[in-house]
Amino acid sequence: MNSQLKMETVLVTAYAKAPTGSAMFEIYKHAGIVLEINPVDHSIVDAEFTFVTDLAKDFIKRLVVGYHLSNGIDELVKRIEEHYFAPSTNSVIVALKAAYKRYFEKINQLENKK
Repeated sequence: MNSQLKMETVLVTAYAKAPTGSAMFEIYKHAGIVLEINPVDHSIVDAEFTFVTDLAKDFIKRLVVGYHLSNGIDELVKRIEEHYFAPSTNSVIVALKAAYKRYFEKINQLENKK
């Protein structure tokens, strides 16, 4: 791979404590989220979550990919609450909010350096 290759996206991660007694807690202890984001339009282009099943991973991925973080986080949280019914819902939302906050903090830092 060319070390001079310019990346067009950024990767942001965040974690939250998994609900005690859930399979997620027993295996991972935390709900983890990894988002690949296009910083030009702040859209989520890919996502990965620490779920036990592939179906859950795929389902949540379909809920978030394509979302524009420039619209704020509330609409995305609402989408998750309306479609994802699991013990880990709150953990996923906490991790998502942390990733959102981290993303915009870093983007703002980079913009201020220009």
